[in-house]
Amino acid sequence: MKCPLRIIALGLALLLSACSGATPPISLAPGMDIVKKAIALQVEQTQEQLSEQLAASHPQLDISQVKLKAIEPLYMAKLPTYHIQGTYNLEIELPNQKVSQKQNSFDVYLQRQREGKTWRWLKQDVSNPDEQPIWRTYWIH
Repeated sequence: MKCPLRIIALGLALLLSACSGATPPISLAPGMDIVKKAIALQVEQTQEQLSEQLAASHPQLDISQVKLKAIEPLYMAKLPTYHIQGTYNLEIELPNQKVSQKQNSFDVYLQRQREGKTWRWLKQDVSNPDEQPIWRTYWIH
């Protein structure tokens, strides 16, 4: 199920970037600290949903060993956006134990805002696969 969604997302990204005629410079891509914060935001959002379902407290998360595999610059909504893929290690501190996960994959879209000082994580919301995807954005702080 994930593969067709990625193809649709990639197709949309390519279509949007083709309309602009250019790609943003790779030199404007986010630094590792922004990538790490985006991964943490993505993991926290997943953990929040799980915690709500289990009526559990939110665990402490530690993201480390972030390794980039691909960076694709493109424009979305006329703003420089970077599709970044790679791996990371995750340590979750639960009340009675510590869980470590190594080599987790990540796939994020990060968008530089107009003033160039802030970044947003773009998350594709695909509630109905037959409809056009909706992008939700979250400020990275």
